[in-house]
Order: sequence, then C-alpha cells, then structure tokens
Amino acid sequence: MAHIVAAAATSHAFALEEPSTWDAARERVRAFYVRRYGKAPPANPRLLEEQPEAVEARYARLRQGREQVRRQFEALKPDVLVLIGDDQDETFSSHTYPQIGIYTGQGFICRGRHQASDYTGHGAPDVARALLTECVEHDIDMSPVGQLPDNVLAAHAFGPVLRVFDPEARIPVVPVFVNCIHLPAPSPARCWLLGQTIARALSRFDGVATAAVVASGGLSHFPGSYPGHPTGDFPYGHIVEDFDRMLLERMAAGEGHEVAKLTNDQLLANGEVELRSWITMLGAIGDAKPELLVYEAIHSGIMGMGLGFWRMA
Repeated sequence: MAHIVAAAATSHAFALEEPSTWDAARERVRAFYVRRYGKAPPANPRLLEEQPEAVEARYARLRQGREQVRRQFEALKPDVLVLIGDDQDETFSSHTYPQIGIYTGQGFICRGRHQASDYTGHGAPDVARALLTECVEHDIDMSPVGQLPDNVLAAHAFGPVLRVFDPEARIPVVPVFVNCIHLPAPSPARCWLLGQTIARALSRFDGVATAAVVASGGLSHFPGSYPGHPTGDFPYGHIVEDFDRMLLERMAAGEGHEVAKLTNDQLLANGEVELRSWITMLGAIGDAKPELLVYEAIHSGIMGMGLGFWRMA
C-alpha cells in the first residue's frame, strides 16, 4: 500500500523563472498574441506601476517557499511522485490530445518552452499501470501514453517543476495529463474524482510504500493563448486577484471539496483553466489543510503566482 505522505501545487512558466528574464518572456507571449489575433494586445497599466525592487521582494517569497518544499521532498524521500499538468500543444497536437492521460513509460527527457536545459526523469511504469487500471475500471477514460516523440516530454508543466522540487531526479515520476486549454475540457468535479481515484489506486498498490502528488499550473492569468480570448471579460495580462484569494482561502480552511464545486465557465472566465491540476491533487488528499501557502499577483509576470505544500499524517 502506497501512502501519500505529501502534496504540493505550484504555478509554472513565469513563476519558475527569475524576474530578470520576464521582459524577454513577455515579448515572446506578446508576439504569440499578435500571430494568433492579428493585433497587439492592450497595454496593462498595472504592469507599469510595479517597481523592480518590490517585484523582487515579493518573488523572493515564492523562491523561498519552493526551496522549503524541495527540502521537504528531500527529507521525506517518497518512492514515487505523481505529477499532474497540462500540455499546450507541446507533447501532443491540438488535433490529437487526451482529455486525461498518463505516461506509462520508463524514462523521459524534459525539453522545450521555459526550459533552458534538458532534465532527464525516471518513470514508474508499474505505478502508472496501476493508476491507469484503477481509473479505467472505475469509469475514468484515462489514455495510456506508452511512448513519447523522441522520448521527449515537451510540456512545460513538467520539466521546470521537477527541476525545482527534485533537481537531482532521484524520485521516479508518473506524469498525468489533464487537458486545460482545449474546449471541451474536464469539469472540476471530474478532476476531483480523478484525484480520488489516483489516491485509491496508490493505496491498493503494493510496489511502493510512499508517494507524493504534485499539481502544476495556474493561478489566474490571461496570456492570450487560452480559449475565450480576446473576447473574455478580462483583458490580456489581467489577474483576478479576488478569485485567486478565494480559492486559497478555501484551501487554507481545508475545504478543497468546495473548490471542486466550481464550473468550467467559472474557470474560463477567471483565467483559472490550469486549476484543474490543483483540483485533481486536492481530490487525492481530501480536505487536508496546507502547511504552506504563498500567493503573489505580479503583473510583470502576467500571472497570479501560487504555491502550496501539504504534509499528510
């Protein structure tokens, strides 16, 4: 029986890169917007209000929090890490992608956007097959991904997070894909059920003793690459701070099940499409209260940046 000893959730992309790189990264995102919509995105006045010294001080809280989580994983030494993230036409294409998928292979190389160098990870095929079987047998149509193109896991939801939390690649990893950017997408209730099923599968698997579950993505952001824009209620670069803080208040209170009651429309309207990864993780740990929650809405990083860690009894 594999006992979940810890869980974590983190924003990725800009949130895992130093502020000194954000100007160039914003230009790349801006260029993507122009290619997609044929015009430049509107300027965000909140970005101009941010001073570099204040941004660095706020970002330091996230950096320090990630280091705290890394030390926790290093001390706990889980036998396997289930990492939940999305794919933005990186590993898969917009024409062929799973709503819910799982990598069942032996190893992988993380390479692609938001990744300065390769990260070589180790898979956990036996654990992955156990999760796949439990999901399919209990009415979650999870797709097996037995092989990656050139053995490369290109989705930036995975490599940068692994590099931060397990830089030496000591922990075998089971990547789980949850579609976030293509409509239709799984509902929050479906993601919660997926997390519960993953936890049950781990509890029934005798091959490892301990496991950690990590969610990658979010929080609120509108980069122009998600569905619904530029016709949505909020402009490019906006951060819906009130909605982000409401979510974190629910988590801090140990009310993860309340987050799972959101609708797909609410996720889309508030720039929270990647919250599906967090909800899946919350489903796996139930209504546990976090040991650490950090949040900063940084407009020069065009996203609400969140980080959480849960130590399980």
